[in-house]
Amino acid sequence: MNLYDKSQLSKLISRIQDETRPIKHLVNAAGFFKPVPFLEHQEEDYDLQLDLNKAFFFITQGVAKKMKETGGESIVNIGSMWAHQAIKATPSSAYSMQRAGLHSLTQHMAMELAKYNIRVNAVAPSVVVTPIYKAFINEDEIEETLEEGFNAFHPIGRVGRPEDIANAIDFLLSENSSWITGEILNVDGGVMAGRN
Repeated sequence: MNLYDKSQLSKLISRIQDETRPIKHLVNAAGFFKPVPFLEHQEEDYDLQLDLNKAFFFITQGVAKKMKETGGESIVNIGSMWAHQAIKATPSSAYSMQRAGLHSLTQHMAMELAKYNIRVNAVAPSVVVTPIYKAFINEDEIEETLEEGFNAFHPIGRVGRPEDIANAIDFLLSENSSWITGEILNVDGGVMAGRN
């Protein structure tokens, strides 16, 4: 699914609207990350980021309407440490603005949708070994490059793994977090506590 393709996005939203089974969970997990200095950003760099939030907004709206009809449940957005912490080595102002917007949307939806028993939270990862970095690192070198450059950046002493994020998402989708909504959960190896 290409969230930048308006026709594909429209088809997905139509499928959501036509779905007859209850939708209990949604995880918004798409992203594009490529460090670009602020003074070098082009309109295309900006649009690559902000168009994602437009897609998230209307996909989530469609899902929330279905959840409202069937008793609610849980939405988790994948935000980022970069939304609330600038890192000079990885200039990413448009990406950070996109993720900060997603954090804000998380809290606004949590307030508006709570009366329908819909909880909305986000996780904010730091550096995690995923293909999001392939825009500027060869895919077969991502793990080695990130470990070399960022293990020591994290107080816990290592970069994140997909399962670290998946465990947090699983918790936020589950009944174990039934009294949590509007939370931006840092899953970052301690980076927001303080960096090495």
